[in-house]
Amino acid sequence: MDEGSERSPASIRVQRRIEWPDTDASGHWHNTAAFRLIEVAETALLERIGLLGEIYGRLPRVHITADFQRLLMFRDLLDCHIIVARIGRSSITYHFEIRRDDEVCVTAEVVATLLTPDGQPTEWLETHRDRLLGAGPQSPELLTVS
Repeated sequence: MDEGSERSPASIRVQRRIEWPDTDASGHWHNTAAFRLIEVAETALLERIGLLGEIYGRLPRVHITADFQRLLMFRDLLDCHIIVARIGRSSITYHFEIRRDDEVCVTAEVVATLLTPDGQPTEWLETHRDRLLGAGPQSPELLTVS
């Protein structure tokens, strides 16, 4: 393969803020907000690589592990990064990270399983596998900050 033509796994960065429903009365975020942000980043990634309409809704998360390293607060601006780590026969594993500025706040590993329309695990199509493992970094989805 020529230098510069190497392919890399699909990834994207999306920015979001911690909003009021993500917090408790003190303004500290609920850890469950991370799981919603995983879905936001996964949706943006699948949309950018052209797979959203084909597989979303048939890709439930079956395992999530997360490490919460920093407290987040109401209105914090976050960078949420997701990258395809592995593709199995019917599974996909993502690595996910939330940063505030350059500070890592959350790391997670997420496993999802591709299902048929009637809910049975199914193998990835080679074209899907190729996009997921070779699309590389996608343009970020950034908030306008003034």
